[in-house]
Amino acid sequence: MDSTERRNQRIVLVTGASRGIGAEAAAQFGAAGAHVVVNFREKRKRAEAVVDGIVTTGGSASVLGADVSDPAAVEAMVEEIGRTFGRLDTLVLNASGGLERDVDPGYALRLNRDAQVNLATAILPLMPTGGRIVFVTSHQAHFFREKGDVPAGYAPIAASKRAGEDALRALIPEFRARGVGFTVVSGDMIDGTIIVRLLERRDPSSVESRREAGPLPTVEEFARVIVHAGTEDSAEGQTRYVGGDDYLATGAR
Repeated sequence: MDSTERRNQRIVLVTGASRGIGAEAAAQFGAAGAHVVVNFREKRKRAEAVVDGIVTTGGSASVLGADVSDPAAVEAMVEEIGRTFGRLDTLVLNASGGLERDVDPGYALRLNRDAQVNLATAILPLMPTGGRIVFVTSHQAHFFREKGDVPAGYAPIAASKRAGEDALRALIPEFRARGVGFTVVSGDMIDGTIIVRLLERRDPSSVESRREAGPLPTVEEFARVIVHAGTEDSAEGQTRYVGGDDYLATGAR
């Protein structure tokens, strides 16, 4: 990528982009003409396959490995983006977790709150006026205080993601001072994602109840909203909702 191409392309970092929603969002950003930095933690081959798919269809992308819960790794990633591109136009905070086996009790909060804030804060100096930060979450996390009825074992993840959203919203004045917009994209259970497959094994009734409430959004539909949020102007701190009309009836904000 030469300097002219860099000036004309939106530079986008999608965390946790080696599969699922992150991979699809990366592909859609690439199709829209952005250069996509595909972040991964462990699955380099999967991330490289995402990049190959973008490049094969005429897009531009690269891989950049970093565990976003590791401050040193985040610092190195930010430095690499600065050296390579000189800026970052869109940050998509998609990486999350807590349902993995053998993780310690504090892991969900470190990843879903602390890591999100750390990365957003670290990358902010590279973001120009008009930049966008998008936080990806679920209705079960976004509405955790109002509803609270989440699948067995999911409460720590929902609570920690809601804490992450709140902590990022507290940074809106800092984002605003730099001319950077912040949007939350919240979705119902997304059909075909790893989280739904895990829940179908651990608490199948919770997934079935969501299907009974209405068709679950697809990965493609959810990613489309993420891409729009990462490229278009919107109200400061706006939440964009995908699916789950019964959740929205409780009073979305």
